[in-house]
Amino acid sequence: MTKKRIYVAYTGGTIGMQKSTQGYIPVSGFLTECVKRMPEFYRDEMPEFTIHEYDPLMDSSDMSPADWQHIAEDIQNNYNDYDGFVILHGTDTMAYTASALSFMFENLTKPVIITGSQIPLAALRSDGQTNLLNALYIAANYPIHEVGLFFNNTLYRGNRATKADANGFNAFASPNFAPLLKAGIQITVDAGTIEDIGHEPLRLTSVTPQAIGVVTLYPGISAAIFDNMLQQPVKALIMQSYGVGNAPQDPKLLASLQRAIEQGTVVLNCTQCFKGKVNMGGYATGNALAQVGVVSGHDMTIEAALTKLHYLLSQNLSQREINNLLETNLRGELTA
Repeated sequence: MTKKRIYVAYTGGTIGMQKSTQGYIPVSGFLTECVKRMPEFYRDEMPEFTIHEYDPLMDSSDMSPADWQHIAEDIQNNYNDYDGFVILHGTDTMAYTASALSFMFENLTKPVIITGSQIPLAALRSDGQTNLLNALYIAANYPIHEVGLFFNNTLYRGNRATKADANGFNAFASPNFAPLLKAGIQITVDAGTIEDIGHEPLRLTSVTPQAIGVVTLYPGISAAIFDNMLQQPVKALIMQSYGVGNAPQDPKLLASLQRAIEQGTVVLNCTQCFKGKVNMGGYATGNALAQVGVVSGHDMTIEAALTKLHYLLSQNLSQREINNLLETNLRGELTA
């Protein structure tokens, strides 16, 4: 039986770092050599894989929309030659990249799994070996045709994942959607759907950097902050509100939002709660936002909301079209 072929795009991150006198640093070629010295990656059960190291290797804190585009184009260029894709990435912005790629790709008929580690692959007690080994195995044997994020024996939908722990191995969570797959003693498929590798042509929508503001509400917040945040060239604002989408009924704040919306700015309301969804019809404080034209973010993570706005604003769409699509479930990112 012909082995599956997996393309590994190593963008950087902790998983491939080498210890130095200044601490852990990225070193070209080091991860590839580490993997070659680990026989478990070459067992008969494992797929064939090719590691492509990016130059330069990046700390994920430095990632930008231009890097999402670069990763997406790399996958597109190799799409016909491999059965699945694994992206090695730093954990800090891993959920942003996973969300962005989920929107950029349409007709995805092969698995794309993003993973990394909290401890470098070469270090004692590294979680990198388990994460990479499982990501390769799952990509080859459990083809779930979407962008996933694998960490600590769990495959999450990429645009539902968020970083939840800065120090622990269980670094990611999916507060509003069940995991796609769990890799325990047995591998169990939960919310994921396994399909045969398809042959539909992949469609990639390019994303360009967009001016998007994010503001978190707090007691006593001044309307002047919104006035300043909503100055041009800001095209959209994500407001992280209280509870189910509530905000102070401050006439100045509401007037600031209304002015911005009337001038063409998109304002998206996401809850600052870790779990749950926006329902602006539940309380008068939320209904007032809806009345001035604020759009519900439903149960999207901040990562999904931000990257979805980048995706939509990068296209030639009207404000009305963007507002409608924000509330439309495009890639499984929200529960309507």
